[in-house]
Amino acid sequence: MNHLEDFPTTAPNGIEKKFAENETLRYKKQLFNLQNILFAEQKHSVLIILQGMDAAGKDGTIRHVFSSMNPMGVNIKAFKIPSSEEKTHDFLWRIHPHAPATGMIEIFNRSHYEDILVPSVHKTISRKGLDSRYDSINHFEQHLRASGTVILKFFLHISEEEQVLRLKERLNIPHKKWKYDPADSTEFSHRQAYLKTYERIFERCGTKQPWFIVPADQKWYRNFFIARQVRNTLKALKMKYPS
Repeated sequence: MNHLEDFPTTAPNGIEKKFAENETLRYKKQLFNLQNILFAEQKHSVLIILQGMDAAGKDGTIRHVFSSMNPMGVNIKAFKIPSSEEKTHDFLWRIHPHAPATGMIEIFNRSHYEDILVPSVHKTISRKGLDSRYDSINHFEQHLRASGTVILKFFLHISEEEQVLRLKERLNIPHKKWKYDPADSTEFSHRQAYLKTYERIFERCGTKQPWFIVPADQKWYRNFFIARQVRNTLKALKMKYPS
């Protein structure tokens, strides 16, 4: 694929904020209805994976795009640094219990791809070990698809300038200070290495299940893009209420 830096981080020309916001509201109403049918039909499940650099907007996406859905039909799991117990198992051990049940939507705020990203950037695992993890992830996702799970993988793509601005907001805006982590500055210094690793992920884990690279500098366009794609995906399932 092309370098990530060649992909836009802002809305394309011709898409205005007001139009996108109105369309997002329309999509959210449709998502509410589509989720009800998904739950009632009990034929499919949906896994939505949100990845991105620190401050890319994963939390905001969940809050703004999926707020119209019935909470009883949606689970959200945030994957942090593996715990001591998790480290004693294979890296997918902590992921398996959160695969979506039939009729459910599961949203991963970060995911099993963190177990590629961090070891690649910080060189804590050998190349052979990383290759094995790529293969394991592909097999895992293939198994989910064969079991009726639809997978949507979104990379929230923000510019370096926007990331710096958002990280500074965590220090200066009272209601965002809880998100501040001193490690953010350290990880930001590895931005280029993370982007390169993402490019490898897209190449090796994007053939059967392509990634959507979402221009995410403007939150209103990010929400519009993801809401539209989730709506389109659910509609394509041609679901029906049981008779």
